[in-house]
Amino acid sequence: MLNVYNILETIRMIQDECLDIRTITMGISLLDCIDTDIDRACEKVYEKIVSRAKELVPVGQRIEKEYGIPIINKRISVTPVAMLAAACPGQNPVKFAKALQRAADTCGVNFIGGYSALVHKGFSAGDLALIESIPEALDITQNICSSVNIGSTKSGINMDAVRLMGKIVRESAERTADRDCIGPAKLVVFCNAVEDNPFMAGAFHGVGEPDCEIHVGVSGPGVVRAALAKYPEASINELADIIKKTAFKITRMGQLVGARASELLGVPFGIVDLSLAPTPAIGDSVAHILEEMGLEQCGTHGTTACLAMLNDAVKKGGVMASSTVGGLSGAFIPVSEDAGMIDAAVAGTLSLEKLEAMTAVCSVGLDMIVVPGDITPETIAAIIADEAAIGMVNSKTTAVRLIPAIGRKEGETLEFGGLLGSGPVMPIKDKSSAKFISRGGRIPAPMQSLKN
Repeated sequence: MLNVYNILETIRMIQDECLDIRTITMGISLLDCIDTDIDRACEKVYEKIVSRAKELVPVGQRIEKEYGIPIINKRISVTPVAMLAAACPGQNPVKFAKALQRAADTCGVNFIGGYSALVHKGFSAGDLALIESIPEALDITQNICSSVNIGSTKSGINMDAVRLMGKIVRESAERTADRDCIGPAKLVVFCNAVEDNPFMAGAFHGVGEPDCEIHVGVSGPGVVRAALAKYPEASINELADIIKKTAFKITRMGQLVGARASELLGVPFGIVDLSLAPTPAIGDSVAHILEEMGLEQCGTHGTTACLAMLNDAVKKGGVMASSTVGGLSGAFIPVSEDAGMIDAAVAGTLSLEKLEAMTAVCSVGLDMIVVPGDITPETIAAIIADEAAIGMVNSKTTAVRLIPAIGRKEGETLEFGGLLGSGPVMPIKDKSSAKFISRGGRIPAPMQSLKN
């Protein structure tokens, strides 16, 4: 039965507390587009995406009007393109990026993810060509996102791929230096990447997924912060209960939108990703949730404990609201996309080392962090390796999205605009990791990988 209080509460969440559906993402398999002729393959890719997703944006807009719920992004994820490139040896995979961009333009979506390779145990046909082409692909396109999975709990960490990605991230920043180094802002390096992630830049359509499906990514850090603000004297376990109840409400909204989108588009409903995804807007910050718990500023002592409790409570509340929770689900901490994180980084309270500790208990990893422009590829690779180790040992997804600010130094800022926000250049260690990175090889899988 409809309850007037619940209706008014939802309206208040949307109008005053930045509640939204962050994305509806259509996953599309491109396996049936594989062709030894790259031009023919690209045409198949374009036609498949457009035939499946031509109604995605109109359907999203219709749902917004029906329910009064903002849907910020409409996105597409596709089969890792390295698999298609494998059938076209000697050809430039950037042709696939251009086909994806053409499809994005036709469908009117915000992003297409899946210019990706999975190399956690080694390189197969197509992988190296795809990875080497990433800087060019991200330079000449606007809506294409890329990801590379370089490790997993089951396989260990491919350090040859880590070394290569240090170079690729740096080159991508250099190629887009005239646009505030936007290239690597669309590139994620994963350990334990998941196949049903609706969030960019790391979304790709896994080979274990159906031919086409719809995922929903919800948000709502502002709603959680506002709920906690009503109980300034609550104990920690009482705060956890408040967060669980709030996450339940947010996830139910995502379930409603996902089911309706599935019905209107005629494709299966995949998952609801209940991650708290912040924006640079005031009142839409994960950092401010942690501060509402009692921290003077995010990054001070106690931050990791607060984030662990938040992440756990979000998962417990959300999983009761939907039988299809998946993706990453928890709390994101992208520095440039979170007003509170930006303030803490500028003040020096939030350091790269503290962020690394926080990633051991949150959804993903070192996300949207701007580093000095003179950073070496080896140092980038070492940061990737550290974060991958956290994911590998803890059997969780971790990721790195670093933006070398070419020509800038600590204390300066890069401006990306939109959901990507702005990022202060954060300091890094000045001692070299080059010898470690140059060794190559593979960090073996940990003991906890032996679960059979």
